[in-house]
Amino acid sequence: MSLSPSLERIRIPGQPSLAQRVRSRINTDALVLLAVLGCQLMVVVDATIVNVALPDIQRSLGFSTSSLSWVLNAYTLTFGGLLLLGARLGDILGRRGTFLGGLSLFVSASVFGGFATDTSMLLVARAFQGVGAALAAPAALALLMTRFPEGNQRTRALALFTAVSIGGFSLGLVLGGALVQWLDWRWVFFVNVPIGAVVIVAGLLSLPRTAAQPGAFDLQGALYSTAGIGAVVYGLVNAAEHGWSTPVTIVALILGSAFLLGFVYTESRAPQPITPLRLFASVSRSSAHLGRLVMVAGFMGIMFFLTQYLQEVLHYGPLATGVAYLPMTVATFGASQLTARVLVGRLSTRTLLITAFSVAAAGLYWLTTLDAQTPYLALLGPFVLIGAGGGMAFLALTTAALRGVHPDDAGAASGLVNTAQQLGGTVGLAIMVAVFGAATRGLTPSSTTFAHGMTVTVLTAAVLLTAGAVLMAITQGERRATATVPAPVR
Repeated sequence: MSLSPSLERIRIPGQPSLAQRVRSRINTDALVLLAVLGCQLMVVVDATIVNVALPDIQRSLGFSTSSLSWVLNAYTLTFGGLLLLGARLGDILGRRGTFLGGLSLFVSASVFGGFATDTSMLLVARAFQGVGAALAAPAALALLMTRFPEGNQRTRALALFTAVSIGGFSLGLVLGGALVQWLDWRWVFFVNVPIGAVVIVAGLLSLPRTAAQPGAFDLQGALYSTAGIGAVVYGLVNAAEHGWSTPVTIVALILGSAFLLGFVYTESRAPQPITPLRLFASVSRSSAHLGRLVMVAGFMGIMFFLTQYLQEVLHYGPLATGVAYLPMTVATFGASQLTARVLVGRLSTRTLLITAFSVAAAGLYWLTTLDAQTPYLALLGPFVLIGAGGGMAFLALTTAALRGVHPDDAGAASGLVNTAQQLGGTVGLAIMVAVFGAATRGLTPSSTTFAHGMTVTVLTAAVLLTAGAVLMAITQGERRATATVPAPVR
């Protein structure tokens, strides 16, 4: 571990330096977890905390109805588009610096957004928040990988990471509702300042410096990956808003696919690629990324409509809506801890993932019974099953995706995990919006109509997760989730 050079130089002759005395008084593992989990919490919370404030933002800054969605899209595009680049920058330039730099940019952009006086200022702030998140998030997971060795230590750390990743969704709704209701919409941005300060200090005190890797930077791969993922994300965002058949959607998806094909070709020839293709050599590892995309697509697409169901049909306020998700959050945390402490030592990754996808799918099938008169208590059972399945799945998927990865590729592997998650949410929302629109087309808008569309959408998500369970059965091996693997090879 290394502290700043100034701390290293503060020394009384014959006594340890100030840095050494600080090290002796802190639990370094705990501080690393605080830094990594704090960063992940900020990134995940930011995906939902702004949603609650959108009506107030629209009234305050004068957004039109059509342009308001770009408060969310500006963040999604830069975050998703730059993830692979940000991940590899951490490997090449050093993860500690990339993590702290990205986090500092994220916090600075949050301050800028909080002081926004017009629409352009806020959209620029949201875009730079996405850039900061694209640098910090993959570096955070890579730092966790290299700090905690493969096995029980990493599994338990990833269990906490999973709980924070899913629990941050409902926390963002609760926190956003409270801040908007009791303070002002600007505080959904300002709240990142104290949290970010704590995380940055924890990182400065605990994160080790990593040497930069020699060699030339893969500029061509960086351009292809950024343009490809950015175009695909833009196409999916446009599909959710305007439909799959619009020219903009079609052109964006075609261009994105072409850029990504060029990216794969470039990476196969680059001496130091942005995303080494050896990361896809393992079928189990590759299917874990696809499984994450499927699981997130089902989850996030449904959460979008569940939030509206709670507010528009059950007439919950923003704060009550966030609180309504807490049983799902508790189930997620409990399942991830049970999985880390008990199940991974007894079940194979294949069995664990089949069970997880099946449990979450069962919760979604149960949720298809809702209608306009369904009380909240009837949602508790499905919420618990969905949360428990997600808690089990995301831990096992992350473990499988990172198993056997060489430390030099930790950032790139973490970037793939984050990219699968980001694309999964975008794909899921686009698909579920299309399904909902088809199910309610021609019907008179009402609570009954919304509940009908919601039921069809939930059924689609349940079928998607069922397909995910089949995929895991075919592609995952029988090795236990904490099994020792040979030393990673390059």
